Amino acid sequence: MAGGPLPWTIVPATQFHDFAAMVAGWTEQDGVATIAPLLVQPIAPRDVADVLAEIAVGRPRGRYADVAGPEPQGLVDLARRTNEARGRTVRLVPTWSGIFDSSMAGSVLLPGEGAHIMPTTFDAWLVGEQSERAPRRANAEAEPTST
Repeated sequence: MAGGPLPWTIVPATQFHDFAAMVAGWTEQDGVATIAPLLVQPIAPRDVADVLAEIAVGRPRGRYADVAGPEPQGLVDLARRTNEARGRTVRLVPTWSGIFDSSMAGSVLLPGEGAHIMPTTFDAWLVGEQSERAPRRANAEAEPTST
């Protein structure tokens, strides 16, 4: 791409906040899920959208700085907290024997030097997700069932 004739911009972003629960869902069976104890610095999708909107109306920049959320966190804890907020009971078993092995330990998934750090914390995103889900649950409960 860099050697091609068209100008371009690539915006590398860290994992979205819901990544942890999604990863646990890949292995969940009978209420138990294995999950690697990765260290990530998750970002809110809305924050990535804000950066992309800014980039889209500007000049091409080549490789943009990494875009990340404000704080590194453990994937197991993020999955636990997300599932808890969603009312799901899933026993999480930390292990490196799944799709992510120990080569992914440490700072491998953290943003690089000079990263563009966005403001939305995991806790703020989780509160927002819960408030977005509440009307959907209420609507689902209010819908009449057919007999």
